[in-house]
Amino acid sequence: MDTNKNTYTIIYSIVLVVIVAALLAFAAEALKPKQQRNVEIETKQMILKSVRLVPDAENAPDKAKYIEDIYSKHIKDSTIKAEDSDYGIYICTLDSGEKVYIVKVSGVGLWGPIWGYVALKSDFNTIYGTTFDHKSETPGLGAEINTDWFSKQFDNKTIFDNGEFVSVKIVKGGADKSNPHEVDAISGGTITSKALEATIQKSLTNYVEFFKIMSEKAKSIQPADSLTQPVDTLTQPVK
Repeated sequence: MDTNKNTYTIIYSIVLVVIVAALLAFAAEALKPKQQRNVEIETKQMILKSVRLVPDAENAPDKAKYIEDIYSKHIKDSTIKAEDSDYGIYICTLDSGEKVYIVKVSGVGLWGPIWGYVALKSDFNTIYGTTFDHKSETPGLGAEINTDWFSKQFDNKTIFDNGEFVSVKIVKGGADKSNPHEVDAISGGTITSKALEATIQKSLTNYVEFFKIMSEKAKSIQPADSLTQPVDTLTQPVK
């Protein structure tokens, strides 16, 4: 074939594009299991961080195995049936035997998705711990939602006030430290802070009836039972 003709150039270009596309498709398919695995490990690490576990995961010789081992020891991810509804929730059994109930929260920040996990004590009111993350919030400002100093503010805050769901307010200019429903907003990251506040409130609203049901059950169960009855109703993994 005459390499100087346009036909040759067109055919050459088409063949090259096909080969490159095939290689990219093969690479993407080959890397897919590893990418899914990384997402799974990252998710499990966030869940564990919400209950103050795996703080030293980054220093582990085999980070993935370390997280998997701790997760399998402490976490059961399931759907709990309460009344006529199903509630996806993660149940953590601490070394002390105490059970903590973890709910995923997700929404939209200033520049993209934000998400996290809120862990509640067995009264389904008091926050045991939280962890948050983002895709593209501003470094040094809204991106601070994924720092320990920010998430630790939520420890021991409560989401109900005299039986009414109030969630937690993220207050610009400084929260009232004596208020059990307020934490400080991020300086310079007000929009992301308020977006996270809305995300937490909206996500937890879906669980309010469940929290009330489980709270009443907790009051009626003897302390020795330690809320094992609800756990026995687990049916399927959280999606």
